[in-house]
Amino acid sequence: MNSMYGKSILNLTELTKEDFLSIIELAVAIKADPEAYRGVLAGKILAMIFEKNSTRTRVSFEAGIIQLGGQAIVLDSKNTQMGRGEPVKDTANVMSSYVDAIMIRTYSDKMVAELAEEASIPVINGLTDDHHPCQILADFQTIYEEKGKLEGIKLTYIGDGNNMAHSFLIGGSLVGMDVTIATPKGYEPKPQFIELAKKNAKASGSKIEIVNDPDQAAKNADVLITDVWASMGDESEQKEREEVFKTFQINNRLAVQAKKDYLFLHCLPAHRGEEVTADIIDGAHSVIYQEAANRLHAQKALMVKLMSNI
Repeated sequence: MNSMYGKSILNLTELTKEDFLSIIELAVAIKADPEAYRGVLAGKILAMIFEKNSTRTRVSFEAGIIQLGGQAIVLDSKNTQMGRGEPVKDTANVMSSYVDAIMIRTYSDKMVAELAEEASIPVINGLTDDHHPCQILADFQTIYEEKGKLEGIKLTYIGDGNNMAHSFLIGGSLVGMDVTIATPKGYEPKPQFIELAKKNAKASGSKIEIVNDPDQAAKNADVLITDVWASMGDESEQKEREEVFKTFQINNRLAVQAKKDYLFLHCLPAHRGEEVTADIIDGAHSVIYQEAANRLHAQKALMVKLMSNI
């Protein structure tokens, strides 16, 4: 029996450690033998609603549902009644009678939570201001493939305390990773997610650190990760953030603090020469394209878990 069938995934708090690892294991299996899973979601329809721009999320979800035997309907929120102010309750109930699941990529976590509460079908958070759960599944699949484990890994994220930082805190602490977040003062992750991670870490035996020193954070890291300094919605702060974050760039001087076999990850798109230098992101330690490719496999695994009772 699949305990995740019919559930919504708004952030990683909906997953137990066992759920999380089962998705990773299934993603690895699907990647190894995609033909064995072709047709698993035959007849299923995924509605995809976009308020934020997307490349990887759209293509990986749409390709994924097609490869599993289903179909996708892509909706730009500006061209739906939601964009004209229709209550989320009405949209959720109507969509539930048409399709088998909804993936939404938007700004408001509150709106996505309301959508899931009102819908009778699974709702998947494809990205919001506070969370990016699907990216974390792909990132952790990549780490598992390269390191052979997740528990005991030291993951260091250097940059803005944004939705990626929040999701690394929650996911890493859930599976037993040591997670260090390094940000400039005033740009730390939201307190509620730090506290949640610390609570998870007590149960999993891992360690959570929030620091303002990137060199301290990088010491003995198994994985170095960063993200753009100005996320979608923060573009007006780009120049200001370039000044604030300039010492938080991942470059060769900083990377030598990490373990000799460290991995470099980035969710993309990246700004080479800002948050990371070209020689790092394009270098021997970088697994960014493997990481991006795993969006397809991790999301196929997630859809199978949520949309089929196998």
